[in-house]
Amino acid sequence: MTSLADLRDEYEFLDADDRYRLLIDLGRALEPMPEALKTDATLVRGCSAAVWVYPTRSDDGTLHFLADSNAAITKGIIALVLLTVQDRSPVEILTTDIEAALAPFDLRNQLSSNRTQGIPNMIALIRETAGRYAG
Repeated sequence: MTSLADLRDEYEFLDADDRYRLLIDLGRALEPMPEALKTDATLVRGCSAAVWVYPTRSDDGTLHFLADSNAAITKGIIALVLLTVQDRSPVEILTTDIEAALAPFDLRNQLSSNRTQGIPNMIALIRETAGRYAG
């Protein structure tokens, strides 16, 4: 996947329609999440679309997240969030200002509130997971 900085540079030059397409393409590039992991236990609450997040821990202690959604734009937002935390240590995740990293994408003004209302819940779940592993 592209770095968040590269995406940010590309994103700021696009019009609204192309930004939607970029998000959809990011979502398509997400690592596939097995259907068996899409359960009530991995469902993120408060999202207008169904969003599932499943953490795994690598041998080196980093966290890797599998995530999916039933909505194309939402999958793209998930991809942006994961670019800020994927394959990092729990402590790195806890000290990352995910909201600040996403701020240049201005998602709240680019997308409907339905599309963005679950982002804080997904971020909270990622931080909670990192906190469990950091402790």
